[in-house]
Amino acid sequence: MKIAMMVRGYIAAPGPADIVYAPIELAVKLSEGLQKLGHQVDFYGPAGTHLEVPVHTRGIRALVHDSKEFDKLLSSIDLLSHYIPGLWDQYLSSEMFQLAAKGKYDLLHFHHPEAAMPYARLFPKIPIVYTLHDPITDWWQELFQMYHTQNQFYVSISNNQRKPAPQLPYIGTIYNGVDLDEFTFTKKHQDYLLFVGRIVPEKGAHKAIELAKKTKHKLIIIGPTYPDQLYYFESKIKPHLNDQIKYLGFMDHKQLVKYFQGAKAFLMPISWEEPFGLTMIEAMACGTPVIATRKGSVPEIVAHGKTGFIVDSIKEMIESIAKIDKIDRQQCRNHVLENFSIQTMVQNYIDAYKNVIKITNRDNFPSSRLLMRYRRFGNPITRSWL
Repeated sequence: MKIAMMVRGYIAAPGPADIVYAPIELAVKLSEGLQKLGHQVDFYGPAGTHLEVPVHTRGIRALVHDSKEFDKLLSSIDLLSHYIPGLWDQYLSSEMFQLAAKGKYDLLHFHHPEAAMPYARLFPKIPIVYTLHDPITDWWQELFQMYHTQNQFYVSISNNQRKPAPQLPYIGTIYNGVDLDEFTFTKKHQDYLLFVGRIVPEKGAHKAIELAKKTKHKLIIIGPTYPDQLYYFESKIKPHLNDQIKYLGFMDHKQLVKYFQGAKAFLMPISWEEPFGLTMIEAMACGTPVIATRKGSVPEIVAHGKTGFIVDSIKEMIESIAKIDKIDRQQCRNHVLENFSIQTMVQNYIDAYKNVIKITNRDNFPSSRLLMRYRRFGNPITRSWL
């Protein structure tokens, strides 16, 4: 297949080292994985984008090179009110549509739907796939309905992510993958607990601290802070830091691996409906069991009693710590190998692409009865969107 891929027009890929941006990371792995299997992939991004597949920049510069520039961009009323980031995205996506209309591509894949939806209506014969990386809010649903055409299909990254909008034209649920050559396995571990994630209330670092204090375990906290959330760090995290509870700041993947490998357990005390949660599969890939609250995608990722524990309270988290040594760390690794590898993710996207192309390229667009047969990855494409 000939595929064009895009995440953002204003951030180069791979993303800046001090920014957590999972869609870029996954799109890079997907693009390179597709090429290894013989598919032609062109990746669209601004200057500075460097991949093992052909890159198209159309000569535009990146607006963001580090976390400070990213924070500044997102807080600039002037830039946002003039749609500057969106116009950067559309500058690249318009090229993708025009080339696809000339037959250069079989399918376009976007990791942010807003970059492509206006053009999709103008090119109804071009197959389009969107990966939904964020929660589906009410306003997202309204935009999806507003811009709906029969050539646009959605990939959810967990079945739970679909709950607010089960009627969307999904082509499948495809779980994110982890690079098992990067996140390597070890049976040995130390006696500390680990929290890795954004330092924001819904991620629950403060709950990890509570758990560490009650169980008298050491806790390592790793993750970025944000200007608009500093009050949370200053009031809920910083006062508790000492020799028992340490905050190590932001780290890239290469630095993170040894902390995943050495942890007794990885804590995921979230309070929001997280669409996926890459850190869970990164921890399990290294052999570390996960203790996570029953929110979002957690029940789809953690095998309760086998690769960790799914809990509903701090009390249950404490009980889980007491029995965490019963979890076989090799089984954690095997669970990721079987379900969340990059190779599995790539193959699932290939199957989804083939279905989208098959549907869109029919001389007469298939009836709703025919489309409802597409159940391979999860919920079928539903009647209300046809």
